[in-house]
Amino acid sequence: MREIILDTETTGLDPLRGDRLVEIGCIELVNHFPSGQTYHVQINPERDMPEEAFRVHGLSGEMLATKPVFERVVEEFLAFIGDARLVIHNASFDMGFINAELKRSGREPIPMDRVVDTLAMARRRFPAASNSLDALCNRFGIDKSKRTVHGALVDAELLADIYIELIGGRQASFGLSDARRASQQRGGVSVRVRERPQALAPRLTEADIAEHAAFIAQMGDKAIWYDTLPRPEPQG
Repeated sequence: MREIILDTETTGLDPLRGDRLVEIGCIELVNHFPSGQTYHVQINPERDMPEEAFRVHGLSGEMLATKPVFERVVEEFLAFIGDARLVIHNASFDMGFINAELKRSGREPIPMDRVVDTLAMARRRFPAASNSLDALCNRFGIDKSKRTVHGALVDAELLADIYIELIGGRQASFGLSDARRASQQRGGVSVRVRERPQALAPRLTEADIAEHAAFIAQMGDKAIWYDTLPRPEPQG
């Protein structure tokens, strides 16, 4: 499954009053893991930069005057996101600006039914708490030291980590332990879990096992797979 974590920076708060998009940052996730593919562009808004917006993201009108206008980058942007699900924090804000720019350039808007709003997810999970990016980074122990100002790509990177935590964490024990406990004790009544009397014959090839071991090795020493699989022998 392919998803795109997306963030934007703008000249203000309302595209209907002349505010424009100035930066887009995207991180590609495949099956909830960053693929290493990113998209980042700064855009000439063809207008001045209000001081309040400059204080947020540090992008001046002079700096952006040499950048391409949205019309020049729209095709590469649409090609990068493809038909993937978009994951955005406070999605109505970012999508309002993106769709305003798409309309201005004669393209079809992106429907909201392909967008996941992590702000709405966080509010459901933490209804009485602040759910800004900073607050969620603090809550989940995510390092945000590189976020000296708001930046679309940096914020997208942080949001990728936040999103994984909101859906259960990077590994989240795969829910196996909790599922087994739930199956064994429902409503205070112990339930005996039937074990398979004879194990199924293995269907994995040696190549499958080697490929899986290489995949696990990328997760580091704390990968929960090592709870059930032998750790690789140290080399040398």
